[in-house]
Amino acid sequence: MGTEVFHSEVPLTVNGEPRRLTVDHRSTLLDVLREQLGLTGAKKGCDHGQCGACTVLLDGRRANSCLLLAVAHEGADITTVEGLCSADGEGMHPVQQAFLERDAFQCGYCTPGQICSAVGALAEAEAGHPSHVTDPGAGAGSPMELTREEIQERLSGNLCRCGAYPHIVEAVEDVIR
Repeated sequence: MGTEVFHSEVPLTVNGEPRRLTVDHRSTLLDVLREQLGLTGAKKGCDHGQCGACTVLLDGRRANSCLLLAVAHEGADITTVEGLCSADGEGMHPVQQAFLERDAFQCGYCTPGQICSAVGALAEAEAGHPSHVTDPGAGAGSPMELTREEIQERLSGNLCRCGAYPHIVEAVEDVIR
């Protein structure tokens, strides 16, 4: 077995823009976003899927892009923090605006992942996906009420070394109220 490196052309939609990328079969989605497309919002924190700094939306669901081989996601719709915007496409996404207003960041390293995770968590709750703390009596499939405890649980996969958690939860509460 030689030192051959295999590449494939992979069609992806990134932040609403169709792309055809030639990717090394060993490249993670995070590396492709950062190194080939220059989208540096998603961060390489732990490179093990434990910190959430690399969180993006993959077909509308939260995903740790450091764990995903790009070649395995042919045809996927990827949204990074750079691709989030208001409904009219002109301003910030409501979650981004709430983070700004609530000062829900300090050093900012985890912020893009936190924002993508919050956007994904809101969509998941709206679609009726329960979390670990969801009341078992709540009907799956109907929108879930997002209490403070629900928000904390749903965002628990994203770490903030600065401890901005109270402001992050408040920002998400502002969006749903």
